[in-house]
Amino acid sequence: MPAKTFTFEVTRTSTAAPATLFRLETDGARWSEWAKPLIVVSRWDRWADPVGGVGAIRAVGAWPLLMREETLEYEQDRRHVYTLAEPAAVRDYRGEVLFEPHGTGTRLTWRGSFREKVPGTGPIAHAALRTAIKFLSAKLVKAAER
Repeated sequence: MPAKTFTFEVTRTSTAAPATLFRLETDGARWSEWAKPLIVVSRWDRWADPVGGVGAIRAVGAWPLLMREETLEYEQDRRHVYTLAEPAAVRDYRGEVLFEPHGTGTRLTWRGSFREKVPGTGPIAHAALRTAIKFLSAKLVKAAER
């Protein structure tokens, strides 16, 4: 039986420009500056040019649980797509963050999808990831508006 797929989406608005939000979200080394207390460690495991571009791997979290996220697609100031590098608690995670002009600010849409790794664990992983993205998106907006 194939693993079940889960999805979520979080949308927020910000008075900050898309470029400001994009810069903060794609610069993995600086997440610990704005995403505490969830993210207390942030660094690059693999660098790419531009910062956070295709192939970059950021490590974010709190020791000993660091999530390694690899950039798959990078559209300057518009869109960032990433996946979780192995090992991960879920399979085929794909995160997409959209930065759309909205009035004088930005509409931020953060989507995620994944397949459960162990049958029956999907609902727990879904709740944890959605809660984390809700928290991170709120912190991102707050940091961008400073």
